[in-house]
Amino acid sequence: MVLVLTAGTTGAAPAAQGAGAPLPSVTAVAATVVPAAPGSATPLSSYAVQSTAKVADTAETVSSPGYPATGWYPAGPRSTVLAALLAAGVHPDPFHSTQQELIPAADFSVPWWYRSDFTVADTTARTHLDFSGVISAADVFVNGRLIATKSAVAGAYTRHEFDVTTLIRPGTNTVAFRIQPNNPRKHLTMGWLDWLQPPPDENMGIVRDVTVRRAGPVALRDAHVVSALAMPSMATADLTVRARLRNDSDATVTTTLSGTVGQVKGTGRGQGRGQGQGRGADAVTQVDAAFARSVTLAPHETRTVSFSPAEHPALRLKSPRVWWPAHMGGQPMYELGLTATTHGTPTPSDTARQTFGIRDVRAPLNADGARQYEVNGRPLLVKGAGWSPDQFLRWDPTYAEDRLKYALDLGLNTLRLEGHIEPDEFFDLADRYGILTLPGWECCTKWEGDFNRDGAGERWTAADHSTARASMAAEAARLRNHPGVISFLIGSDAAPTEEIERAYLDALKAADWNAPVIPAAADTASPITGRSGMKMTGPYDWVPPGYWYDKREGGASGFNSETSAGPDIPTLDTLRRMMTPAELETLWKDPTAVQYHRSPSATFDTLELYDTALTARYGAPASLEDYVRKAQLAQYENVRAQFEAYARNAKDPSDPSTGVIYWMFNSGWTSLHWQLVDRFLDQGGAYFGAKKANEPLHVQYGYDDRSVTVVNSRPAPASGLTARVTLFAPDGTQKYDRTVTGLSVAGGGASSTALTLPGSVPGLPTTYLARLLLTDAAGREVSRNVYWLSTEEDVLDREHGDWFHTPTTSYADLRGLDSMARTAVTATASTTADGASGTSTTTVTLRHAGTGGTPALLTDVHLVRASGDPVLPVRWNDNQVSLWPGESATLTATYRTADLRGSAPRLRISGWNTPTVTAPAA
Repeated sequence: MVLVLTAGTTGAAPAAQGAGAPLPSVTAVAATVVPAAPGSATPLSSYAVQSTAKVADTAETVSSPGYPATGWYPAGPRSTVLAALLAAGVHPDPFHSTQQELIPAADFSVPWWYRSDFTVADTTARTHLDFSGVISAADVFVNGRLIATKSAVAGAYTRHEFDVTTLIRPGTNTVAFRIQPNNPRKHLTMGWLDWLQPPPDENMGIVRDVTVRRAGPVALRDAHVVSALAMPSMATADLTVRARLRNDSDATVTTTLSGTVGQVKGTGRGQGRGQGQGRGADAVTQVDAAFARSVTLAPHETRTVSFSPAEHPALRLKSPRVWWPAHMGGQPMYELGLTATTHGTPTPSDTARQTFGIRDVRAPLNADGARQYEVNGRPLLVKGAGWSPDQFLRWDPTYAEDRLKYALDLGLNTLRLEGHIEPDEFFDLADRYGILTLPGWECCTKWEGDFNRDGAGERWTAADHSTARASMAAEAARLRNHPGVISFLIGSDAAPTEEIERAYLDALKAADWNAPVIPAAADTASPITGRSGMKMTGPYDWVPPGYWYDKREGGASGFNSETSAGPDIPTLDTLRRMMTPAELETLWKDPTAVQYHRSPSATFDTLELYDTALTARYGAPASLEDYVRKAQLAQYENVRAQFEAYARNAKDPSDPSTGVIYWMFNSGWTSLHWQLVDRFLDQGGAYFGAKKANEPLHVQYGYDDRSVTVVNSRPAPASGLTARVTLFAPDGTQKYDRTVTGLSVAGGGASSTALTLPGSVPGLPTTYLARLLLTDAAGREVSRNVYWLSTEEDVLDREHGDWFHTPTTSYADLRGLDSMARTAVTATASTTADGASGTSTTTVTLRHAGTGGTPALLTDVHLVRASGDPVLPVRWNDNQVSLWPGESATLTATYRTADLRGSAPRLRISGWNTPTVTAPAA
C-alpha cells in the first residue's frame, strides 16, 4: 500500500515523526504490471524514495531488481520528495502556522533516489521508457545500467524516450532516478516567486507519469490532428492527420498505418489521454472518417506520415460539431485512433489515440493595440484568474475538478497558468467544462534569466537554450489538441530575445501549433512576434473599488494579464485551521506584523496597506470576528468592482477592455492574499463578489460616473427590462427612488445605461446603501445588486503610484454601517439526496421578517455539519444576499452527500448586522 497525501486532503495533518525519521521497509509496494500487448502504455504506479546521503550502496545495486530499499519512503506515481515525506508523516502539516519552517532545507541539498519495479512477462515486444516532469534533472538507471545522465534529462518540461528493450528481462525489472536538487533561479523548472512560502525541497522530484511503452518493430509517435474550421460559416472543417512511424528493427519493414476520426460520446473524468493512451473505441459514437496507407521503412528510419482532405475527402467534415467556451455553446470532442500493423503480422505493432476539439481561435490587436480574443468568430471578453497548483505539486483529480467547477460558478471563462503547467488531466477537464486556458513560462526565474534583468534568474548557457527548445517542443505537442488552450505565453514579465523567441517559434511551428503565440504578459514587444497586446501594470495590493473604472494603469481598458487589490482574508473557519490563536490575535491587532501566510516578498509580507484602508473606511476592528466581518465586506465590493468595470467597458468604441486576469483564482496553500477561493474551498466575500459581478444578465453601479448599467453576457439580446434604483440611509430610510422601464440590451457582452444617479441627494447621509433591481417583462427579478457607498469618495494619488499599488490620500467613509441595527433573518430549509449522482441539494428560504426599515446586509449562509465545520465544496446559486424587511430569497446549495460525513445538514446564518444562528436543513 502506498501512502499518498493528495492535494484534496484537507483533514487533520499527519502526526510528526521528526525530521528524517526512518520508516519500515517499503519492499511490499507492488510492482507495476506491464502488459505484453504492443501499443500499451503503462504508468509506473509508485516509487520508494530516499536521500542519497542515507544510501551507501552503488547506483548499480540500487537500480537492480531485488534491492530491499529498507527504510525508504513510499511515494505516489507523481510526487515531489517533500510530498512523499509529508504523506509518510515525517513532518508536521506545513499549511498550519509556521510549521513549514521546521522542515530542514539541508535535507534536499543532495540528490534523492526514486526507485520503482515493474514486471514484464513477455519480452518479445520492444520496451521504451517515456517521461517528463523531472525536477530538476536526473541520472536514469534500468536494471543496474545507466541509460541517461543528468545532463541529458534536465528540465521540468522536457520529454524523454529511451529504448530499454535489451535491458528488459522476464519478471521483475527496476528503473531508478537519481534526482538532482532544484533551484528555479538556476534551472528551467518550476518556482514559486512571491505567491507563497516556497517548499524547502523546491519541488524536486518526478511530477508527471513515467510510462513503460510496448511496441512491435514499428513504433507510432506524435499522433495528432490539425483542424481548420471554415470561417465564418463553420460549415466544414478540414482535418489533417499526422504521425511519426519509427522502424526500431534492423530490417526493412512495410507497415499499414490505418486510422479513424470519430465523435466522442462524452469526456472522461480526469483520465489521461496522451500519446499512446486514450479512451476506448466504445466511447466513440460514430466514425466520421477512415483512412489508411502502406509505408515501407528502412532499418531505424523515422518518417512523418500525413493524411489530408485532398487525398482523403472524408477528412473534410461537413457540419462539424464545434467546440465552444462555456456559456457560448457545447464542448463536443473528437478522437483520432491510429494503428500501425506490419505486413504478415496480425497483431498491431503499435496504436495511438488522441482526443481533440474543433474550434477557431484568433487574437488580433485592436485599434488601441490591445489583444482581442475571438473564438469561432465571436469576440470574447476574457474574464479569468490565475491558477495555482498545490504547493507540493500533488495531483488530485477530484480537487482539481472541484476548483474548475468553482471557476464556472463564478462566471469565469479563462484560467492563466504562469509556469506550473498542469498534467494532461487538467486540460482534459478544462476542455470538458469549456474553460479556456492561457499556459506560459514563468517570470523572474531562470526562464527569464537572459532577458529580464529585474528577475532572479541566472543567465543561460548553451545547455539551457537546448533545454528551453526541448521544453517548448514537448509542451506544444502535449497541449496542441486541447481546444481550451487558446495561447501560449513565451514570456511573462518580459519578452524573450530574438534567439530564444526563434527557438520557441520553430518548436511551435514544428508541432503544428494553431493558437496565437503571445510574446509576454507585460506591455512589451518581442523581435519577431511584436507587441504583446497585454498590460501588467498592477495593482497587486489594496486600491479602492473606484480605481478599476479609470482607463489608465490597471483600470478597465485593454487586456490586464494579472491584477487585483491583493489581500484576501479567508473565513473564520479557514483562519482557525491555518493559524494559531496567538497569530490570529496579531492578525487583527498589528497591521505592520510580518504575515508568514501572505508572501515571502518584502513587498507583500504585511497587511499594512490593506488594514489601513479597512480601518479608515469601515472603522477600527474591535475583535478578530469584527476584523473578518469587515474584510468580507471590503473584499466583496472590491472584487465585484474589478469585474464589473471590465465588463461595462468591453464594448466601448474607444480603448475598450478586452480581458482581465484576477490575480489569483486560488492559492497553493493556506494564504492571506491573491485568492478568490481558499485552500479548503471555502467561499467568502471575494468569491461572492466575483459571482455577483459575472452573473449573465446584470445590473451594476459605476463608481466613476454614478451610472446604472445593464450588462448582458448572454448570447441573445434582452428586452422589456425594468431597472429600479433606491438609495437608503443605513437605518433603511428611503432617500431616493427611480424606476426606468422598457430597457433593451444586446447580447454578447453589450451594455446599456439605464440612468445616472444625481450628484447629490437631499438628506443622504455620509454612508448610504444603493439597491439595484432588474426585472424582466414578466416582473421576475433577474438581478439584484446592493452597494454600500459614501458621499466622501476615495481619492487616489496617481502621481505617486508604483508597480503594485496606487496610494490613497483620503478614504470613503463607510463607518456609518456600524450604526445599523441588528436584525434577524429567518430560514426554512429542506434537503434532497440523489443516490445516483451522490449529491445532495439543500434549498433555503431566507426571510427578513423584521418590522423596522433596517435591511439585513450581506447575509451569508454556510452549510455545516453537526460539528459546525463547513461542508465543502459547495455550489450556491446565490449567497451573501441583502434583504429589506418583508423580502425573501431562495438559495440552493449542491454538494457531495459524502461530505456530510454522516451528519445531518445544518445552516449557519450570519451577516453584517445579522446575529449568527444555526438551523436544521434536513
